[in-house]
Amino acid sequence: MSWGWDVSTQDLAWWRHAAIYEIYPRSFADGNGDGEGDLRGVIDRLPYVAGLGVDALWIAPWYPSPMADGGYDVTDHRDIDPRFGTLADAEELLDRAHALGLRVLVDLVVNHTSEQHPWFRQALAAAPGSPARARYFFRDGRGPEGGEPPTNWISAFGGSAWTRTTDPDGSPGQWYLHTFAPEQPDLDWSSPRVAEDVDGVLRFWLDRGVDGFRVDAASAMAKPAGLPDADPALQVAWTPREWADHPQWDTDGVHDIFRRWRRVIDDHPGEQVTVAEAVVKDPERLARYVRPDELHTAFNFTFMHASWDATVLRSVVDDTLASLAPSGAPATWALSSHDEVRPVTRLGRTGGITDPVLGRRRARAAALLTFALPGGVYVYQGDELGLAEVEDLPEHALQDPVYRRTAGRARGRDGCRVPLPWSGHHPPYGFTDGPGAPWLPQPATWSDLTVEAEDGDPGSVLNLYREALRLRRGFRDEPGLVWAGDPSDRVLDFRRGDRLRCVVNLGPTPVDLPGPPTLWSEPGSPDGRLPTDTAAWYVG
Repeated sequence: MSWGWDVSTQDLAWWRHAAIYEIYPRSFADGNGDGEGDLRGVIDRLPYVAGLGVDALWIAPWYPSPMADGGYDVTDHRDIDPRFGTLADAEELLDRAHALGLRVLVDLVVNHTSEQHPWFRQALAAAPGSPARARYFFRDGRGPEGGEPPTNWISAFGGSAWTRTTDPDGSPGQWYLHTFAPEQPDLDWSSPRVAEDVDGVLRFWLDRGVDGFRVDAASAMAKPAGLPDADPALQVAWTPREWADHPQWDTDGVHDIFRRWRRVIDDHPGEQVTVAEAVVKDPERLARYVRPDELHTAFNFTFMHASWDATVLRSVVDDTLASLAPSGAPATWALSSHDEVRPVTRLGRTGGITDPVLGRRRARAAALLTFALPGGVYVYQGDELGLAEVEDLPEHALQDPVYRRTAGRARGRDGCRVPLPWSGHHPPYGFTDGPGAPWLPQPATWSDLTVEAEDGDPGSVLNLYREALRLRRGFRDEPGLVWAGDPSDRVLDFRRGDRLRCVVNLGPTPVDLPGPPTLWSEPGSPDGRLPTDTAAWYVG
């Protein structure tokens, strides 16, 4: 089977095949010695990012925030959190990145605000039914004296999606909706004041030179009129991709919001891009987010969560390309993010036990597979070093609200957010040179995984990424994909025109190759065969 489309001027837009590096600023590099990453640290390390061979970077939220949810609880969408720096630092970062040939995407977090946002404080001080409360979802409770939540909706982080307020006189008040933590009240996008203000947020950052937006919680932003109860069978916390037909997730109203944004972005000079965090049930639903008048691209979580199985992966790739073909939108591939278990750990799990050697081998092969597919790719900071999830963080260090909201049943996402190791043989590994300890503790076993250590090792994960991203520039705009063989053989084998052949062996035994590859994910067998859990590229 083959997938292809006509190449046009639009097809060659930079974002259609870009490699984009995600920076979680609190954990990337500390420039002022307080133990937390900041924009000065990012600026200082921009040459490293450019040297990877990526085209752009995406910076996770840098806005003022109480950090109840890692920066995704925003108090001001037009400023920078003081722990990260200043608006002047952000403008310098944009200038420096652009000078290095890097575009910059920023997070757009507008499904909700922080509970400390001025709007929400005004709403709490205002009376029920007031314009201030109309920006959010305030409702009277059900049952005797309104003591029960207005609906049966749940939070993605566990527990009810409703929290009751206290009136100024100390008596119980209305309830407010929060799809995530109670510190993150949902905005009501049927309010014209909300929509108009976010138009202004988009223009504010576009005028400062950002090259696009990653849209947080895109599937959650619209709620149906009347807020009907959900089917109890759908009430599964922290698995919103299972919330198909749920009234608080992936409803048709989200698309009106994105059409409005697209008009704002298209009216601005330049070639800016949007990418949706749209966790939905299947590729067909995802394709709705990237219709020609909506968002440009969307993360492919089905691929990210797919098992290490040739039949499964080939099916995901085929379904993705088929669903996107009618709109002409490019696919967007990623192996992880600041919300996901790192691939070394995820792919190394067998029978509930993680084998880091197996995981790193598979993660190297998965990287070559991902970079070979048509469309854009995202790389999460640290994956290029082969870092594993830190699964033994002490309980007192955990900060993710998922841990608290699930009473410890889920440890949350802190394990993929541990600060990066840059140099040296002991923590803090060059992440900070000040007296402040890293805000999350780093493992004592990372000395061989620092940038410094891997830079000088030709066989390191870092140098594999650099070479793969360099070679990718030669074939990334090649249209289409043509499969060879059958996935039941446990091998993925495909071509991108005459410029790339990619072969990935997911089976238990080595397989024959047509000759010496241009690039291996691991050293090949002495007889030239492709070992298990290994990928090979032939680049023309």
